[in-house]
Amino acid sequence: MTGIVILPLVPLRESDSERSEMTSQLLFGEFVEILETRERWLLLRNLSDNYIGWADRKMIQVLSDAKALQLTSSNLSCVCIPLLEGEDLSSGDKLTLPGGSKLVGMNGIELKIDNNNFLFDPILLHQGAEKSGECLISLARQYLNAPYLWGGKSLLGIDCSGFVQVVFSMCGIQLPRDASQQVNCGQLIGFLSEAKAGDLALFENQDGKITHVGILLSSHQIIHASGWVKIESIDSQGIISSKTGEYTHTLRVIKRIL
Repeated sequence: MTGIVILPLVPLRESDSERSEMTSQLLFGEFVEILETRERWLLLRNLSDNYIGWADRKMIQVLSDAKALQLTSSNLSCVCIPLLEGEDLSSGDKLTLPGGSKLVGMNGIELKIDNNNFLFDPILLHQGAEKSGECLISLARQYLNAPYLWGGKSLLGIDCSGFVQVVFSMCGIQLPRDASQQVNCGQLIGFLSEAKAGDLALFENQDGKITHVGILLSSHQIIHASGWVKIESIDSQGIISSKTGEYTHTLRVIKRIL
């Protein structure tokens, strides 16, 4: 079975309990495969990045096979600003979507999903961003000072790999969810001095595992989510804290996606 998210954000949890750790979030318009059904919970696979987790079943709109085929074959736009205001026409309620949300089958300024109708301000509606390092950096800067939240993918709380994933999705590039998976994407860049704006820098822990990721502004600056989304200095050893001047993350590898 296929479902779609028609709420701004839906938490994905490690197990079928509201007390369980949030490991990621689903954004408006993302499609999911329903792997298992329990009384209150669904085990889901996000079809955007194959990430698996549990969600409250009332937060997911289940689609018929015909409707799922129609929607998944429709044109898709991505919200390219941190927050997009709209309206749920069926209830008259305001709807605020996070950046990276998927708008499937837009007809002008109106979006219809199954029996749900939504309206968006055309001034705020972005149809997609240019695929360039400069554009990536411009999009990333919109998230400056967003607080760090494990599993988060929005301006109100975001983790390092969620930040990278959302920014790249705004440019029409779908990356995996976690830094340990993102390291397998793109072209290897041998030296930091060869890095360009928009390249990924990935960092390892003491065990040699990839645990952090950020987007390079240049060969000496990086934007990343650690405590909050911020710009800090980087050299061949790693990230240098803007607060203490000490190294906080050990550089492992640089990858070029664009």
